[in-house]
Formats: sequence, structure tokens, C-alpha cells
Amino acid sequence: MERISSGSYDLNKWLYGGYESDVVTVIYGGPGTGKTNLCLLAAVSQAEKGNKVIYIDTEGGFSVERVKQLTPAEYETVLNNIILLKPTTFNEQKKAFDELLRNLKAQVSLIVVDSMTILYRLEFANARDKNEEEIQKINSELVRQIRILAEITRKKEIPVLITNQVYRWEDENKMVGGDILKYWCKCLIELENENGKRTAYLRKHRSLPEKNMQFQIVEEGVKRRGWI
Repeated sequence: MERISSGSYDLNKWLYGGYESDVVTVIYGGPGTGKTNLCLLAAVSQAEKGNKVIYIDTEGGFSVERVKQLTPAEYETVLNNIILLKPTTFNEQKKAFDELLRNLKAQVSLIVVDSMTILYRLEFANARDKNEEEIQKINSELVRQIRILAEITRKKEIPVLITNQVYRWEDENKMVGGDILKYWCKCLIELENENGKRTAYLRKHRSLPEKNMQFQIVEEGVKRRGWI
């Protein structure tokens, strides 16, 4: 199975080579767990090779300064190879997906959506006072977008990396839009940050068992503290 580098030696080793090329990978967790850092690592790794990366940034988390830290000598080339889309509403996110499809004519080797559901959550919250039909339209649009990503990665073998938020339910972290994402996404990685101690949990994978890895975020990327 083809894989692309995660941008980290230790993450690659943990994932037996990196992210699979024909699946959607979801990285989910609370604030400050490292989701955007993992996205930037993978994006920089591909852009350094001269490949195009489509990066949909819905949270304003894309950091030019972080890119400079990760690749100080090549950051200008890297930034030129990243097609950055920055929707601020769920409707703009919908348009960004249409733009994504148009940009697939380029030599795209990675698609990143960071995050997939924050604008969906805002739209859903605003629709609670509206009728059931409006709510259904919002859910249907999220399904459409995830289906687009799943079809792209399966048919064109372009890896897709998306981040997602969590909410607390009965003493357990749940993914926003959990059932929808679990159906379409073949790899799930949960991140936690307990008092500065970060852990990645492999919750779902086609060929690897569930396991975890403690890691730290450093200037040059991500390093492991140990794995189980």
C-alpha cells in the first residue's frame, strides 16, 4: 500500500511508513493537542518535494512562521506549492470544495482540511431555531463534502488529512459528526494533551492494531517520547 510521509521520522515509524494514499485520515482531539502541527508537517513534507498541496484552513491555524521553523531554507518554495483556501463560513467552505475540485488538475499530492467541522458546528447552532429541513440540508452538505474527499482519495489515490473537534459525552470524548466521519474515513487518530503530556492514539486502521504513542512538539517537528 502506497503511503506518504507524515513529515516526522517517529510518526512514520509508528504508522509503518506514514499516511495511506487512498484513504481519508482523521486527526481529532481538543484544543492544543497538536492537530494543526501534524497537518503542517505533512504539508511541508510534500511541498518540499515540489508537489502541490491543497490546504483548506477553516480555523486560521495555518502559520507561515511555523512553516519557516519546519523548513527555514525552503519555506518560500514550500509556500508557493501550498494552495491555501481560507473559508470563514460553512457556505464558503462549500465553495472551497468546489475550488478544490478545480485545482485537482495540478500535481496535487495531499489535501488537508483543518478543521472539517468547526464551520459546520456554527452553521448547525444557528439552524437550531429553524425548521428540520434546514438542519437536514446542513447535514447533507457535510456528507457531500466528506464523500467528495473519500472519492478523490480512492479514485485518484491522493491522500486526505482532515482534523476534527471533540465534545464530552458521558465521560468520553466524541468526534463532532462522529457517525458520518467514521463511515467515510478509514484511519482515525485521536490526540490528547494532559498537562503538557501529549499522546496519539491509533483508533482505527485497515492494517494496524490500536496503539498509542507519547510525543512532543519541537521546533523542527514532532518527536516521540515512547510508544506502546
